[in-house]
Amino acid sequence: MFSKLERKIAFRYLGAKKRGFGSVISWVSLIGIMLGVATLIVVMSVMGGFHDTLLGRIVGMNGHVVVYHQDGAISDFDFLIDKMKQNKVVAQRATSIVPIAEGQVMATANGKNTGAMIRGIRMNDLAAKTQTGTRIYGKSLSEIKDGELVGGSSLTRALNVTMGDKISLVSANGATPTPFGSMPRIMSYPVMSSFFMGMYEYDSGYIFMPLETAQKYLNIGNGVTHIDLFLDNPEDTTAVVESLSRLLPEGFVVRDWRDLNRGFVGALQVESNVMFLILMLIVIVAAFNIVSSLVMLVKDKNKDIAVLRTFGVSRKSMMKIFILSGTSIGVIGAFFGTILGVLIAIYVEPIRQFFQWITGRDLFPSELYYLSELPSKLVIGEVVGIALIAILLAFLATLYPAWKAAKTDPVEVLRNE
Repeated sequence: MFSKLERKIAFRYLGAKKRGFGSVISWVSLIGIMLGVATLIVVMSVMGGFHDTLLGRIVGMNGHVVVYHQDGAISDFDFLIDKMKQNKVVAQRATSIVPIAEGQVMATANGKNTGAMIRGIRMNDLAAKTQTGTRIYGKSLSEIKDGELVGGSSLTRALNVTMGDKISLVSANGATPTPFGSMPRIMSYPVMSSFFMGMYEYDSGYIFMPLETAQKYLNIGNGVTHIDLFLDNPEDTTAVVESLSRLLPEGFVVRDWRDLNRGFVGALQVESNVMFLILMLIVIVAAFNIVSSLVMLVKDKNKDIAVLRTFGVSRKSMMKIFILSGTSIGVIGAFFGTILGVLIAIYVEPIRQFFQWITGRDLFPSELYYLSELPSKLVIGEVVGIALIAILLAFLATLYPAWKAAKTDPVEVLRNE
């Protein structure tokens, strides 16, 4: 692609102290591309980690497909679950079908109170959903009995309760009618376990209890509020939703996790795209520095170019010389930027903890970002794509200066010398 002569001249120009690699502008270009590539890799990795971690925890606990009745509780849920399991499409894709009884309450203890969501679920189903990344304190989930609670670690801390202490739950659902009007339903239960998922929304706002306990408290008899279906492939929900919509009687509503979290998923995607475009400007600005550096190099080497042209070096070869010289800056910057970005993305959480220790401030508050640790997910294709885009931009930046060099008329230049 490049002859020995073209490579020799290109790298000689690149190493020139005045206008080549040794110049300030060339160093600014290289460092700009390196930092731009590194920043893009780190930000996209963190955004990908946020996306996967949040969706994994939110969707993983709520079900990939949710079935509920528009008029309220589902009383014959065991019959419906059996009917779903007999459906061929559901049987092939669903790993589990879980009945849920859920409602909003106010939790009070020790003179403190906070809003919470109670979720009645069979303890074996809860244990299956909290096997990865969730820490359980106190009794194991298999030992939780009717009338006992499992509270989020942040919630129990806020109410200042320890294992065995009681929490009073106040709810308008299932309110008791009296001659003076409806009274909120108030019942107390002991907290026998707490959980830490690493997601602030759950750790501070959820209370799990056995399904039978929730049914009694919510006063829904033997019913449930909805049924969650968990699939082997969360992306493959369309066929299951369509199949259940045809299978279930009128009045039942079937939604997948995209519908239930549409605003959240959309916001994550938009934020990721916007961050990519904004940070790509760093690389573009660095590429423009390559243009100015090469234009000055062409002007400085005008006499050399004229001499080379008189010795028979073609216009095409002159273009290739300056293209190689400028693109080399992009390749070097992209190479070191990729290494730097990958290292930071891998060790982003220890780096955050180090700066947090240095500054003495919480740089990643869980109540704001919903996670207790800074997540990161490196995608090889994404890393390679960012590096290639940086090299492409550097290549495009060389075209005008290279064309300018090839257009140089040796007769005019030498006549003026």
